[in-house]
Amino acid sequence: MYRNTWMEVNLDAIAENVRSTKDICGKKYIAVLKADAYGCGDQQVANAVLEAGADMLAVSSLDEALMLRNEGYDGKILILGAVDAQDASILIQHHISTAAYSKEWVDAVTAQNCQDLQVHLAVDTGMNRIGFKDISSLQKAFDQLKKAGCRMEGIFTHFFCSDQLDHKITDQQYQKFAAAVKALQYPFEWIHCDNSDATIFFKDDISNACRVGISLYGISPYKKDLKKAISLHTCISMTKHVAKGETIGYGATYTADSDQIIATMPIGYADGFIRANQGRKVYVDGQMAEIVGRICMDQCMVRLDHDVAPGTEAEVFGDHIDLEEMANELKTISYEIICLISGRVTRKYIWHGCEYGEDNPRLSRSGLNQAE
Repeated sequence: MYRNTWMEVNLDAIAENVRSTKDICGKKYIAVLKADAYGCGDQQVANAVLEAGADMLAVSSLDEALMLRNEGYDGKILILGAVDAQDASILIQHHISTAAYSKEWVDAVTAQNCQDLQVHLAVDTGMNRIGFKDISSLQKAFDQLKKAGCRMEGIFTHFFCSDQLDHKITDQQYQKFAAAVKALQYPFEWIHCDNSDATIFFKDDISNACRVGISLYGISPYKKDLKKAISLHTCISMTKHVAKGETIGYGATYTADSDQIIATMPIGYADGFIRANQGRKVYVDGQMAEIVGRICMDQCMVRLDHDVAPGTEAEVFGDHIDLEEMANELKTISYEIICLISGRVTRKYIWHGCEYGEDNPRLSRSGLNQAE
């Protein structure tokens, strides 16, 4: 690592969260590794979830699926998002399952050779994102794909209010999904509707698999004993003593109201540490240090209660600063915070109780990566 800013990913915690949620689910287990496993590294997280008992990996796009294939994974992969129908031959070649989500897509796929294409029918039960909204169009798509030689492997929907304490909407969605599954009268190998939250609280007799994403990393409003798996760190580059009346950073948005100790850290909005973090705090050497002045592209400044040496570690979120509390303060969700952490931030891994190595995709391209 050549820059003192890194995200630590505890693969042991991820594996434990798989085992814990799989025990609750009691069904086949789909680990959702969209967006490079929520920015944590798809290859490393895949190894952990598969060892812990995941039966399938799910991603959002064809390029994400191909990355896993190129990294050596030859097991089950499902693409949950839209794939261009013209790429059907690539899906077939690499044994990648895909969502069938619209009449137009089905028409385009079946107009070409789609023999043995592995398909999961997407049912829109109210989110209005992708999928078939009524049983009639769903049945027609099923018949058309099956006649063309596709393998009708699965059927699924997505609960969009499962993080809310009132489960009325989720119950309504499930009833629509159950009606669709029953109407097709087909022995699908994969029937799935439960996302991370629903996996924990929702019980049904239709689905035979659950899909877990954010809870892999220990985040759940329903199960607080999941293991926190991700933390973000940087280090103090330098400190300076600033006199009362001096300003800090671009736009002079902060003026010292007393003589103060100001420290600089090598993390900024190009790392995914957005400017809205101004005024929040990081944890440095036993003190909560406020971020003062505008956050720069590559650096930011904090106000210290006591001086520290250059190289002192600062926690952005982790043991002392909860990721979900950070998300609430920024009026967003934890998913967005971790997915925004850019590729120039090195990922350090803990696996089987040991430091497993580190990875930085930018250094990999240069042959300078220090990961083992």
